[in-house]
Amino acid sequence: MKHYLRAASLLFNQPLLVTPDMLDLGVRWANQAMNLNIINIGPTVSDKLWHDDDDYGARLERIEEQRRAAIAKTGVEVISVHGVLVSRGSHLNACETMTSYEDLRAQLKQAVADPMVEHVVLDIDSPGGAAVGAFELAADIRALARLKPISGLVNFMAYSGGYLIGSACSELVVSQTSGVGSIGVIASHMDRSKMEENMGVKVTTVYAGDHKNDLSPHEPLTEQSLKVLQDLVQESYQLFVGAVAEYRGLSPEKVIATQAGLYRGQAGIAAGLADRLQSPQDAVDEVSRAVAMSRASRQNNRIGLRAAAANIQSQL
Repeated sequence: MKHYLRAASLLFNQPLLVTPDMLDLGVRWANQAMNLNIINIGPTVSDKLWHDDDDYGARLERIEEQRRAAIAKTGVEVISVHGVLVSRGSHLNACETMTSYEDLRAQLKQAVADPMVEHVVLDIDSPGGAAVGAFELAADIRALARLKPISGLVNFMAYSGGYLIGSACSELVVSQTSGVGSIGVIASHMDRSKMEENMGVKVTTVYAGDHKNDLSPHEPLTEQSLKVLQDLVQESYQLFVGAVAEYRGLSPEKVIATQAGLYRGQAGIAAGLADRLQSPQDAVDEVSRAVAMSRASRQNNRIGLRAAAANIQSQL
């Protein structure tokens, strides 16, 4: 039950940067007593559950060796931003594809600090998620992008919180069928009072402090609670609009004019929400070629300098 309470706290009574259909899916899940249906087991969630220590450690070593070999060859590190976005790694659920803001921040900082990495790519496929922590992460991405280029590839969804992350990148690339946008905020309140009444349950709450019982699930939403939730949503919306306007070089009015709409392919570029049209694989290949050309140019310059120095020395 404790796990369910935590999951419910991530769904209800707080502003979310997520698409309405994703929120509706979560609400239906909660209404069905949170019965689990395993969809995907991601690599970020306790693989130790399925392996003994030796096997797990060896597997991690192989993965790390492959990652380092790829970076050494290309100078590019690709970081996944997949599924529902949550604020902390402890909120990750083995039955869903999820990315936590704290894990993503750690990966980005490691990549930018790595001298072998010359370009970072975020592989984004997310409907969004929690508002808590999202704006801080976006600000960190923009700061890190001043140190090394960070390209966001929409592969194939960057909506709401997923788009906030993409908008903070050095550039945002969309494919013909990938989507961006949903620049809006949504929140839900679950009123369980009727269900509890039908079950013969009556909850009596004793509290001190006018707002202590705001947004209680055991009674219908009061006007005071509704205002609290509306204020939270509006506050997050203003933060969202301001962040996108700053990162994308748009006026706040133009961002608001999108009205949380979804834009695919060229339409996203026309709206100023993305930079260019290219398939994800072609975009990664192009970044790799650019890094290879930069490396070759630097190598040729070093060779030229050494040759010039040798020539001067021979004349002394």
